[in-house]
Amino acid sequence: MQFSDGPATDEGWETISRDIHFADGHLKVATEEVLSPECERSHRWTVVQRKRAVVIAPLTVDARLVLIRQERVPIRAAIWEVPAGQIDASADAEIDEIAAVALRELREETGYQLATGGELLPLGDFFSSPGFTDERGFCFLARHVELSGDGHNHQESESILDCRTFTGAELKAMILRNDIRDANTLSICAKLLARGMLAFSGSGNGSAEFF
Repeated sequence: MQFSDGPATDEGWETISRDIHFADGHLKVATEEVLSPECERSHRWTVVQRKRAVVIAPLTVDARLVLIRQERVPIRAAIWEVPAGQIDASADAEIDEIAAVALRELREETGYQLATGGELLPLGDFFSSPGFTDERGFCFLARHVELSGDGHNHQESESILDCRTFTGAELKAMILRNDIRDANTLSICAKLLARGMLAFSGSGNGSAEFF
């Protein structure tokens, strides 16, 4: 398992105790007592540690976003989302190593790969649900992508039901209808909007485009 030994302590946080209740190859559950630099009294908190993840926004040459429709057991639903995957590399892996994982997950889950002259741009990272987990997602824009000759290679356990491309206007409408509601996709869309790589205009199903 490539988990950290708990949150970093270089910003004045002190871990007083840590009791591990469960651990497997994907997550670790622990109750921690910590002292923060802003509070005199310690906190006890149950924390779920997760491997870090890559989250990819694959954009085709005609400015369409590649999404997969995947069954998600915890919510008992199949939803449209960007491809993503866990990072098995060590916790101190460099960005180039993380980028290689992103390209592999893109190919495995969608069957797409970078086209000739394409680029993989890091967009920063985010915490998916910091109230209970340290899971951290590293976002990338894959521009531009094309279908590979070998197709996808996702595992049956991933339950990926479909893979399609969507225009910016379709993406906007899906967000408004609440068809897209996972943190990965919404977070990477926010990063693209902030960087001027995606623009929404008008209300309702108004225009939207990728740049």
